[in-house]
Amino acid sequence: MNYINSLREGEMISEIYFCKTKSNALTKSGKTYYSMTLQDRTGKIDAKIWDLNNGIGHFEPMDYIKVEAQVTSFNNTLQLNVRRVRKADEGEYDVSDYLPCSSKNIEDMYTELLNIINSIENQYLKRLLSLFFIDDKEFVKQFKNHSAAKSIHHGFIGGLMEHTLSVTKLCAYYAENYPVLNRDLLLTAAIFHDIGKVYEISDFPVNDYTDEGQLLGHIVMGAMIVRDKAKEIEGFPNVLLNELQHCILSHHGELEYGSPKKPALIEAVALSFADNTDAKIQTFTELLNSNKDNTNWLGYNKFFESNLRATKNIK
Repeated sequence: MNYINSLREGEMISEIYFCKTKSNALTKSGKTYYSMTLQDRTGKIDAKIWDLNNGIGHFEPMDYIKVEAQVTSFNNTLQLNVRRVRKADEGEYDVSDYLPCSSKNIEDMYTELLNIINSIENQYLKRLLSLFFIDDKEFVKQFKNHSAAKSIHHGFIGGLMEHTLSVTKLCAYYAENYPVLNRDLLLTAAIFHDIGKVYEISDFPVNDYTDEGQLLGHIVMGAMIVRDKAKEIEGFPNVLLNELQHCILSHHGELEYGSPKKPALIEAVALSFADNTDAKIQTFTELLNSNKDNTNWLGYNKFFESNLRATKNIK
């Protein structure tokens, strides 16, 4: 298969891709064309159909389509100039080729997360975690297979599990080296910090924002979900619940980054640093992995607000 991350400018390809989006547009001369986003498990690519002739079959977004196209470049970004297209038939493609997935074993990550939950000593926090990650089998299934983002970082199956575990392990390191931190509160907040993304972002292959996600966002949704479940636990201390919710609500660190509150607890500060660290390192890693031409400079990136460069391996 001609995976998207292996395409080169000038190639002619005949391949099946997943059509994530499709829209009608007009050229400057008023001619109609199709603009699409095509996807496989290695990434996405913009595609255009400039000539709507008899070789262009009917298809819709979320279809698997067979395209004959030339790989071109526009503004230093590859795209496909599609000459022929049709909707692919069942049996022509393997769905696993089109859904990006974590390179790490999801079940192994889940086991590691359970071991951390078992290490929590506070009975209320441990019970709260168990209600989600042990007792609720449907939630566990969703959490295991969910992405952590539509784009930016961890935007793949298992991404939410991978990001959550990484943030939690960073917080465990903080707690070990800074005894002032309440380990149980910090680790519980880390495990719960992005729980709202299960409902903010739809399942694959769509992996897009839900109506609820657009209106409320995962931070507020996560705090609400945790609060409602904690109310089912008899005697759950209200002060502890407020502190846990605060850590979730402030985990982006700054109001301009979407947090309704800025960190007011030391555990909230630690969580915001861990979340930011993992998000940025993963984003940079994905940029490096997509650097097919092995160039030193990767170009300007809005997330980092900098022109990025790969590290030179000098021995």
